[in-house]
Amino acid sequence: MFMQIGQFLIETLFGFFVYLLLLRFYMQWLRAPFRNPIGEFVATLTNWMVLPARRVVPGLFSLDLASLALAWLAEVVLWLLMLWLRGFSLAGTPGVAFGLLAALAAIELAKLSLNLLMGVVIVQVVLSWVNPRTPFAGIFDALTRPFYRVFRRFIPPIGNIDLSPLFVLIIAQVLLIPVGTLALTVSRMF
Repeated sequence: MFMQIGQFLIETLFGFFVYLLLLRFYMQWLRAPFRNPIGEFVATLTNWMVLPARRVVPGLFSLDLASLALAWLAEVVLWLLMLWLRGFSLAGTPGVAFGLLAALAAIELAKLSLNLLMGVVIVQVVLSWVNPRTPFAGIFDALTRPFYRVFRRFIPPIGNIDLSPLFVLIIAQVLLIPVGTLALTVSRMF
């Protein structure tokens, strides 16, 4: 019982920070505005980690690699803690175990990125129906526009309804299947 509580709390805490770091990475990469409540929330909660990490991990091609590296590192630590709680020891083959952990953390980041994309698309669609002039519209538009643009070239609005969010969700779900299978396969190697 206590192990399950510990796992839940660790997964929740680390998952929250990984999502924040990924959101910060994508907001900077896609040039989403930080001058709104969501952007300020993300920046406030991640500045204490990201700003010092930028001295060690510089940006590249306008990518905030410090945020991405911290998200990956948080996933590695999360998996280390989960394995430790399950009683798994890395002492036997530390090189192989770390290689698997590094790969698993990268796969998990891909999975979380797809989940983040789907969440942003769903929230944006709901907000477009309820309150299209919300102050959050700019950030959601910046995060989804590159993905919508691919489908808007080929699929025009039907009856003034844009179907590109539906296709983005379908493609993200399809991509989650092999990514999830790969994550499960790698995690079973421990």
